[in-house]
Amino acid sequence: MNATVNPLLVPDPATDHILGPADARVTLIEYGDFECPSCAQAAPAVKIMRDHFGRQVRFVFRHFPLREVHPHAELAAEAAEAAGAQGKFWPFHDLLFAHQHRLGEAHLRDHAQQVGLDMARYENEMRDHVYLQRVQEQMQVADQLRVRATPSFYLNGAFVDVSFGLAHLQQAIEQALAKG
Repeated sequence: MNATVNPLLVPDPATDHILGPADARVTLIEYGDFECPSCAQAAPAVKIMRDHFGRQVRFVFRHFPLREVHPHAELAAEAAEAAGAQGKFWPFHDLLFAHQHRLGEAHLRDHAQQVGLDMARYENEMRDHVYLQRVQEQMQVADQLRVRATPSFYLNGAFVDVSFGLAHLQQAIEQALAKG
């Protein structure tokens, strides 16, 4: 990755959810919201791109719940972090987007059971809001980056506008890979 990349856009394996190798030629960071309809629409397309580009792309998901318009998004992000602590972030991520209209506490608990979480641990961590600070820290970084909408994507540190569709994102990945 380019040495001039904003340090806020350098993935941190200790706090970020990352798919793909650290030495991938392209790093794609998504700021997303589990209750955002556009994020739910983007999720399958992003998965197709991840599969298509394989180990050439490292994909990072960060939370940016838009609390004002999506009342369940922050709690869903906390639940995803709880799942991540048990090594199940990605299955939980996919389940949340597949069942986006089922993000209340009881639904999140059902999703946690479905992905096989240790339920006593999950319930304790959710009750104590163990992961709220991590979610809020990712939101603060997004604010520093001036993220305004979800999904927002950064490719090798540069913002990629997907407001007119995800085809632009795929083209940006292809161009970055062609540059070598």
